[in-house]
Amino acid sequence: MKLQVVNSPFNEEQVKLLNELLPKLTGEQRVWLNGYLSAPLATINSVVEEATPIVKTSTKTVTILYGSQTGNSQGLAEKYASALKDNDMDVTISSLATFKPNNLKKVTNLLLIVSTHGEGDPPDQAIQFYGFLHSKRAPKLEHLHYSVLALGDSSYEFFCKTGKDFDEQFAKLGASQIVSRTDCDVDYDDTAAQWFSVVQQELLQQTDIAATSTTQNQIAQGDTTYSRKNPFYAEVLENINLNGHGSNKETRHIELSIEGASFHFEPGDSIGIQPDNDEKLVDALITALQFDPQTDVNVFEETLPLKDALQKKLEITVLSKPLLQKIGAYTVHQELTKLFEDSNSWKDYAKGRDLLDVVQDFAPFIWDAQQFVDLLRKIPARLYSIASSQKANSEEVHLTIGKVSYETNGRQRLGVCSGSLAERIQIGDTLPIYVHKNPNFRLSEHEDIPIIMIGAGTGVAPYRAFLEEREELGVIGKTWLIFGDQHFVTDFLYQTDWQRWLASGTLSQMHVAFSRDTDRKIYVQHKIEENAAAFYEWLEQGAVIYVCGDKKSMAADVDATILRVIEQQGQKTPEEAKAFVQELKQQKRYQRDVY
Repeated sequence: MKLQVVNSPFNEEQVKLLNELLPKLTGEQRVWLNGYLSAPLATINSVVEEATPIVKTSTKTVTILYGSQTGNSQGLAEKYASALKDNDMDVTISSLATFKPNNLKKVTNLLLIVSTHGEGDPPDQAIQFYGFLHSKRAPKLEHLHYSVLALGDSSYEFFCKTGKDFDEQFAKLGASQIVSRTDCDVDYDDTAAQWFSVVQQELLQQTDIAATSTTQNQIAQGDTTYSRKNPFYAEVLENINLNGHGSNKETRHIELSIEGASFHFEPGDSIGIQPDNDEKLVDALITALQFDPQTDVNVFEETLPLKDALQKKLEITVLSKPLLQKIGAYTVHQELTKLFEDSNSWKDYAKGRDLLDVVQDFAPFIWDAQQFVDLLRKIPARLYSIASSQKANSEEVHLTIGKVSYETNGRQRLGVCSGSLAERIQIGDTLPIYVHKNPNFRLSEHEDIPIIMIGAGTGVAPYRAFLEEREELGVIGKTWLIFGDQHFVTDFLYQTDWQRWLASGTLSQMHVAFSRDTDRKIYVQHKIEENAAAFYEWLEQGAVIYVCGDKKSMAADVDATILRVIEQQGQKTPEEAKAFVQELKQQKRYQRDVY
């Protein structure tokens, strides 16, 4: 928000100085300044309170809603709800999946924290609320004061689209903003903390309560335990290729020591790894740029050599539309401009390519090293489903990671993290890791409830954790695994584990689909169809469905198949089947961890 004389208590000269300063402040600096300015006010208030009778202020009521796919939005919502409660606010927090949309008419102050999934889609738990708000049934909301914190990934074309859509729709329905929407990239901590700091001040000013600088600093700094901003360096204990000789895939089973980390995780959670870029790729990029690798650059308030910045801090392997457009300002090359003439040209170019391709294809550029790095974002951490139970392996965590390897434009490419683990990381090396909670993918606490686990390739990882947990607890119940990969002989991941659990009763039944072993490609959705009657019977018994893996192909095909099975076996109309699936999701009986 830009200050003006008419919307602030400052004169013209003060407004000019503030507008020059504020955009240059970091999130941490804003929070510190806020606490610094609040301290004298708190002192004045305490003096006044001693001299005058205490007048009890009315409690501010705030509703926090979150729409989360992997748990980020929920984690922020819970943290901010706690901070507001500490300042004597009446806070209600709810998932968009369980919040009744008509109750918006009863809400005065609303904070919405919502992620965008894939190419502009709402997260699963926000779909119904999103549809209601954009329907003719949505109520007028002139009474509502709101603010949206949107989480997203700028490597996708429709960055933070769900949050933007909600923001626009609230405004159309007559609601007014508490503060403007903030859009967060994958490295969201500081940006989100800054948004909340401003929101909290607005809410507290309305109730004549001053937020303490202590609370603000807690929000800005987060926990002192290991986290995304403060990872634990875990020793690699094991690094095994699970695929047999002759497979065209390479899937790594990684075992890490977490001794001394004080981590706590549950089946369904993930481990985040903060990777480095391949040194050979960094060297090739610097050579193509014709920069000195030892030139100092400023990156995220830190000064370091260009090579270190590109190898350890900045993303250089993903091309997004905003990045290509920014680069276009530094070259007169007409071919780069032509990429934006239609929606597909830039996508076709960007697919499988990286920054080295851009520098080689569209040189010369009129930039220096600092201008170049200013265009780039921080390397995002990579999340991998945990493939072990902490109850069974208290000092270890196991991961299942498929190596990404392909050739584009005459050059072999590797995944930033998976390539490093497959080709460079040795036993005894350390990896910077943290636990990423995923409350939307949880093993049922009720031992007598059947579970159906569906996954292909590395999507089977969390189910190994599920069954290892149940084995450790001595749970014997109805469990069904539907697993798919390419070849039985070379790609049957964790085959001996499944066989052992089948023999012990920890796993009740298993169906496998190996797509390349027959002329007709068989996938996991075909196994669901082949066992449609049993699948529906399990649902009628209260079974929870879990789906883990690729969102665009496997998960989408499985979802369509489940709808079809429910429609046919339950003798329902397509609309009734959709409503049934939506009810399963609301009851947390249909959980997905898709990417």
